[in-house]
Order: sequence, then C-alpha cells, then structure tokens
Amino acid sequence: MSDTIRVKLVNSPIGTNKRVRATVRGLGLGKVGSQRELKRTAAVEGMIRRLKHLVAVVEG
Repeated sequence: MSDTIRVKLVNSPIGTNKRVRATVRGLGLGKVGSQRELKRTAAVEGMIRRLKHLVAVVEG
C-alpha cells in the first residue's frame, strides 16, 4: 500500500452543506477536475469517505 493517495474532484459541491464544502477545501480541491496528491492518513481517508459522492481516487 502506497503512502500517498491522489484525489480528484469529479462532481461539484454546489448544493451541499457547509461542512461538505469545507471538507472539499480542506483537501485542497477547488474546481471540478482538480487533483491533489495527499499523504495517506486516517484523517485524509475519513475526509475522502465523507466526500465519496464527489471525489474519485486516481491510482498511479
């Protein structure tokens, strides 16, 4: 298992509540299509789990 994870915002957070939008910003994602490579931690995995309907995990 790799120590980093690449996350891509695939759906817009418009229409979601403030907490979801804050989580998107916390991951460093802005516009749809933006990607970030993040360190794989329990906190990051929890944020991704909260945003599973908005983000995709890009392998490689």
